[in-house]
Amino acid sequence: MPKESFLANRIKSVGFALKGAFLLIRTEASIKIQVFIATVMTAAGFYFEISNTEWILQIFAIALVLGIEGMNTAVEKISDFVQPEFDVKIGFIKDISAGAVMLVSIAATIIGLIIYLPKIL
Repeated sequence: MPKESFLANRIKSVGFALKGAFLLIRTEASIKIQVFIATVMTAAGFYFEISNTEWILQIFAIALVLGIEGMNTAVEKISDFVQPEFDVKIGFIKDISAGAVMLVSIAATIIGLIIYLPKIL
């Protein structure tokens, strides 16, 4: 069996990543809400004509929230696979993962307030 080329392997990897992103958006309610908020904030960025620096911060904040939410979902799914029954230790792991989402969401909210409050007020 011949070994795949580096390029072919990378193309497959991108395909798997895109599939994962679409599965995440299609199946998880929390990510749907976050994608909606990201869309609204992107529209607000165009409306208020935010600076390049503000765009960078906003895009980074959105990507961080969506990425950590994806990791949280993966932790929850693998935890449920490994231990389908209630388990205190699994609950602890899932709570920590959810806490990470909350922390980056708070940071993203603060970034949004710093960017948009002066423009609104």
